[in-house]
Amino acid sequence: MAKKIESPCVSVCQLKGDLCVGCGRTVDEIRHWKAMKRPEKMKTVKRADQRLKKIPRA
Repeated sequence: MAKKIESPCVSVCQLKGDLCVGCGRTVDEIRHWKAMKRPEKMKTVKRADQRLKKIPRA
């Protein structure tokens, strides 16, 4: 059986517009996480990581 995809949540839930600056997911991605299939979760984690890299850090 395939390994479970863990949520990218880091318990720093802080929304900036439609994006969580803690994990990089959109509100819709967060809302639908549990219902997502493995391939969709993998794509979401990859997109979230790319978004986080674009967020300026203080």
